[in-house]
Amino acid sequence: MSQGGLLALHHGDDVAVATRDLQAGEVLSADGQDVTIRGAVPRGHKVALTDVAAGADVHKYGQVIGRATVPIRAGEHVHGHNLGFEEGHRDHELGGSHTELPVPDGPRPTFQGYRRADGRVGTRSYVAILTSVNCSASTAKMIAAQFTPQVLAAYPNVDGVVALTHQSGCGLVPSSEGGRLLLRTLRGYAAHPNVAGLLVLGLGCEMVLTEQLTTREGVFVGMPGVGTPPPPVDPVLADIPADTLVESLTIQESGGVRAAVAAGVAAIQRMLPVVDERRRTECDVSELVLALNCGGSDGYSGITANPALGWASDRLVAYGATSALAETPEVFGAEHLLTRRATDPAVAERLLDRIEWWKQYTAAGGGSMDNNPSPGNKAGGLTTILEKSLGAVAKGGRADLAAVYEYAERMAPHEGFVFMDTPGYDPVSVTGLVAGGANVVVFTTGRGSVFGCRPTPSIKVATNTAMYSVMSEDMDVNAGRIVDGTATLEQVGREIFDLILDVASGRRPVSEELQIAGLTIGTEEFIPWHVGAVT
Repeated sequence: MSQGGLLALHHGDDVAVATRDLQAGEVLSADGQDVTIRGAVPRGHKVALTDVAAGADVHKYGQVIGRATVPIRAGEHVHGHNLGFEEGHRDHELGGSHTELPVPDGPRPTFQGYRRADGRVGTRSYVAILTSVNCSASTAKMIAAQFTPQVLAAYPNVDGVVALTHQSGCGLVPSSEGGRLLLRTLRGYAAHPNVAGLLVLGLGCEMVLTEQLTTREGVFVGMPGVGTPPPPVDPVLADIPADTLVESLTIQESGGVRAAVAAGVAAIQRMLPVVDERRRTECDVSELVLALNCGGSDGYSGITANPALGWASDRLVAYGATSALAETPEVFGAEHLLTRRATDPAVAERLLDRIEWWKQYTAAGGGSMDNNPSPGNKAGGLTTILEKSLGAVAKGGRADLAAVYEYAERMAPHEGFVFMDTPGYDPVSVTGLVAGGANVVVFTTGRGSVFGCRPTPSIKVATNTAMYSVMSEDMDVNAGRIVDGTATLEQVGREIFDLILDVASGRRPVSEELQIAGLTIGTEEFIPWHVGAVT
């Protein structure tokens, strides 16, 4: 708990966090010392606990978060005006730090899920319209719009009809990195355990053909007229469960948009009664694949919501589930805390390889890894990417790092704590995690992100009580109680864990309630990662 408004996170830190708006002249205590506040400091921002010389490292969480650009006096506000980014040196131990997570005593938790033909478990039962190309996006939305809540009321065991549209599928080389990323993402959604019925909709002349998304053999179908066929797709990443209802059509072969809409509506009408007959069954907690994500982070993220989510993640891993951290640009600066937890040096090396790829990728675009945090993050008290990353990795708890996946790569069930290489941009990151098989998302936010997700439900956790009070209708959990002193980290972590099981069993988090009510019929939160040239 803070003592009168300041919270020191680690003994010996150079800064503490303001737990309320501070005024000049206040005398506060933190880390065993009294500090006189020298000027107004907003809630969530940093205050110097000691004098720091220009050029010296500044520590928070017991780690370096940047260097002082000018001399800083104890009691001063520490932010972009006196703290700058400096990559510095981090000791990247390649494994060796093992944490034992014993299975908790008592009965094993279960949830009510949909057991699929390939053995995986869904937490929802959707009919999805998956577009092979942007040219079919409007038609897909027209089809989905016909299945209003009133129409779907006749099918209470169907969670919805969702149009998964995107802005690509043509104008890129299919065998390129970008082409393979897109195809892997689309196939990941086609094979997702939360998709019980699938309509693949194309135009008819695009580079990504509908056949490439519907084949169950995992073969990357070559395109007419292309001299060198792309390499095959790994069947493990491609197979659609045998009990998924699959139909496909193209606008050109259907006779145009109006005819395609009519054909698409008829196809889904054939699926709905069959999907509606399916029922949830009791499933072990280890069948969960959890996606960990954050957006609109603030100075409280690494103190409240993220470590509470880390507690819940560790509990899932202890039971044998899979929990996936992501957002590679937002672990930069804290990756050494992950590499030392790797179960094998090769796992650590794979994470470092992805970090190096990102350095080159951002440099090629004229940027740097410190172009993150965003203006909203900085307004919330975060100054450098090092500071933001140290708070972000707290979502991953303490468990050993078992694997590192590429974007949208199929994650293995029962694997433990893993990492997926994604951008930090929320909808792109979560799209990759869902394509990889995540059947529940927990999303932490300090500024108040309104992100939702389909076909995988997303639980929203607020980092601070002030934001939660304003946006309570958009948040599921208030982790700000940890700093308020009304709940412990473990209590909030247990609340998140219990809510994960409830949501997996069908309880709708607030973002899903908004979508089911028909208030958001767009699909802009499905955004595959675009990499490479558009020709």
